[in-house]
Amino acid sequence: MDLIFSAEGQSWPLRLSGNADRTRRALLSALPMRLQLHTPKIAGSHIYWHAPFVEDVEGATHVLAASAGAFIYWPVRQFLEITFAPLQAENAEITVLGHLDAPVEGIAELAATLKRDQGRRILEGTLVQSDGGAAEPSAPPPLPQDIIAARKALWAACPADIGNVTASRAIMHPAGPVFTAESEARVLHELLWWIRAARGRDEAVRRQTAALALNKTGTRLRDFCHMEETPALLFRLEAAMGDGHPFDALIDEAILVAGRIGAWLDLLIPWNDLNEAFRVALDGRKAG
Repeated sequence: MDLIFSAEGQSWPLRLSGNADRTRRALLSALPMRLQLHTPKIAGSHIYWHAPFVEDVEGATHVLAASAGAFIYWPVRQFLEITFAPLQAENAEITVLGHLDAPVEGIAELAATLKRDQGRRILEGTLVQSDGGAAEPSAPPPLPQDIIAARKALWAACPADIGNVTASRAIMHPAGPVFTAESEARVLHELLWWIRAARGRDEAVRRQTAALALNKTGTRLRDFCHMEETPALLFRLEAAMGDGHPFDALIDEAILVAGRIGAWLDLLIPWNDLNEAFRVALDGRKAG
């Protein structure tokens, strides 16, 4: 075994394999990793957490070709995942990093607990090297220290303004602000990946597009969702887009920020309860 994934008092070995050297280096440099588990909303049959690094796909395996027990990295969504059965219909290319070196049933049981409990509590875990060692951390990006410090703080703990977004009981609260904030952050994250992938296009246009996207999401989170601390970081990144900082490093930093904001918001949502209620409402409407 090369890695040990632990959650809910249990541990599972993961063996790294394949030729995804660049992504493997990024993964190992981020260890040991404290993580929060998320339940899938579309593909099913996997558990995932957000990766604290940004890498392009390596090997380009179609996600539906990943066998049960695969340990994968999903660029654009920026997930690290362990599968335990065939996924539902998706169309995406992923990086296979290795495989679960244990029966998949244990991960399936963990996934059932995660599906039931997300939004009620946060299921935390760890990913470490099996020998207890730690790789040399990567060099910090050549960006303003306040941005790097704010991104590290965002990854270390959920900001208070995100944690408090479920507190209101005004009309259609907290569902309205929570769903709005989560969707805004998720779309921003995806758009920043699109901008990152548009290599070869005019950098000034890419900077302006990223700045507009950051401003739009920051404004929505501040003015519609009553948040302050989190939008401030998005506005800081917007300003940095016009300051001449290295674009490749800056877009990756913005992706890390947007993805983590979306991740914290996603953890607030009891997706399974909502899906079951939605089914009941739709079935009742058809019956009526």
